[in-house]
Amino acid sequence: MEYKELLVSLNNRVLHVQINRPQKLNALNKQVLAELADIFASVQQQNEVGGILLSGVGDKAFVAGADIAEFQHFGYAEAKQLAADGQKQVFDAIANCSKPVVSAINGFALGGGLELSMACHLRIASDTARMGLPETGLGLIPGYGGTQRLAQLVGKGRAMELIFTGEMINATRAYEIGLVNKICTPAELLSEAERLLQKINQRAPLAIAGAIKAINAGFDSAQNGFIVEIEEFARCFDTADAKEGVEAFLSKRQANFTGK
Repeated sequence: MEYKELLVSLNNRVLHVQINRPQKLNALNKQVLAELADIFASVQQQNEVGGILLSGVGDKAFVAGADIAEFQHFGYAEAKQLAADGQKQVFDAIANCSKPVVSAINGFALGGGLELSMACHLRIASDTARMGLPETGLGLIPGYGGTQRLAQLVGKGRAMELIFTGEMINATRAYEIGLVNKICTPAELLSEAERLLQKINQRAPLAIAGAIKAINAGFDSAQNGFIVEIEEFARCFDTADAKEGVEAFLSKRQANFTGK
């Protein structure tokens, strides 16, 4: 697929995906969602990719929300399809990606933009970032997993307050309540996110994938997280990486993981 709204580059096993609509504050439209869906459907089979860094072009916004004009005249059926397709093809695909996904929040992350960031496994924010879910001010609620993931990250009470009021919070407050993992200056943002992914990439890829699956299972009412953890733990013992890791530890040397 040729990407019109994304800039994509690979460096040292980190795939950097940038939403490139700065004139629209990187707002999510159908094209952006389709391109993101394509990337996260294909990246699972790309062994040269160890992790994904998601950001927005420019210093004003990560993603300032969804492109409201595209669904202004939707009714029940169209809105339900929009939310269902978006969640399955993009937001859930990111959350369940077997490779670590880090979002770098440069500026506004509002509505669908914050939902996109929350679908990522980890979040780093610049100290100028502003985050919120303002949908109730439009007579709507978050539709891309925001009611679920915000509560998982910051707790039910704080999630209800932020969604009910539509309040926009700064990076410091986001860090205090556990919405972001780290804050840095705008100039350091991308390098810090890349550094984090490089650190993760030193670990066994199949173990990271198993950890993602087990952690996610703990927040899925249809699964027993403990059972999934046991299964993923056992699977590790059939990998060459586990044998390499144990041997390297006993030999007091650096492990050389191959993702096998």
